[in-house]
Amino acid sequence: MNHPEALEPFRLAYVPGATPSKWASVWRERLPDVPLELVQLEAPAVAPALVAGEVDAAIGRLPVDKELFSAIPLYEETSVVCFSRDHLLAALAEDEEVSSADLAEDPVWVPADDVLFAAHPVPGVAPADPEGNPLDPVPTTADAVATVAANVGVAVLPMSLARLHRRKDVTYRPLVDGPTAPVGLVWPTDRTTDLVEELIGIVRGRTVNSSRGRGGPSVRTAQAGPSGGEAAGKPAKAGGKKPGKGASTGSGGRSGGGRGGTKAAGRGDAQRTRGARPAPKGKKKGKGR
Repeated sequence: MNHPEALEPFRLAYVPGATPSKWASVWRERLPDVPLELVQLEAPAVAPALVAGEVDAAIGRLPVDKELFSAIPLYEETSVVCFSRDHLLAALAEDEEVSSADLAEDPVWVPADDVLFAAHPVPGVAPADPEGNPLDPVPTTADAVATVAANVGVAVLPMSLARLHRRKDVTYRPLVDGPTAPVGLVWPTDRTTDLVEELIGIVRGRTVNSSRGRGGPSVRTAQAGPSGGEAAGKPAKAGGKKPGKGASTGSGGRSGGGRGGTKAAGRGDAQRTRGARPAPKGKKKGKGR
């Protein structure tokens, strides 16, 4: 059977810190005729790119606008405190945790591209000049890390971003009472195509035989007549389906309550990160394995 979509790549965006390589590898094994293009985007750019059709789906930050997007929670990242190796907190053992109370007198630099504090209070004190005037936020996470390297405060980041921007003169410790940073698979609800269904199956750890996408048994059955040939009618489409049980649609969905590393929602496709707790599992539609 010919697949028109095979001529075009499936474009999967991912935010800094996310690691889609394992899912990409499964995609390339399962769908060798459909090129997968990975596109790194800053977190605020994901929604506009999805709306404009510049990408087909994304491993992005949650929550999302549930009027426009569907989302499946994948994992939640633990937040960590980044500080100079000359800071007093650097005397803590590497496995010791920090609390917000430990930051009560520290300036906390929140970058303009922050993904943690939209709905959570920022610990510590706001950075200010010697006269007490508040300072503008630094533009990026990389700038925040460079700033705390000079031992003029601390920054609170998701663990993946702390690792991404690692420097020899900066270290970090887990923030025990800090906010988490949920990550999920996001796509436009009105473009739930067969290929999106394939990706959903991959991140949930479904086998090829249990896939609901274009290669899944429901699609193959609809395409074959009683003798195994092409059916006279049009083949059934998976496109346009709403996500099944266990999926969420944006901020109202189940993004999980634990701190996360990188555990996929499916049982067969986990990526673990040290110091992380997975999001709770929801019921799955179909026989996912």
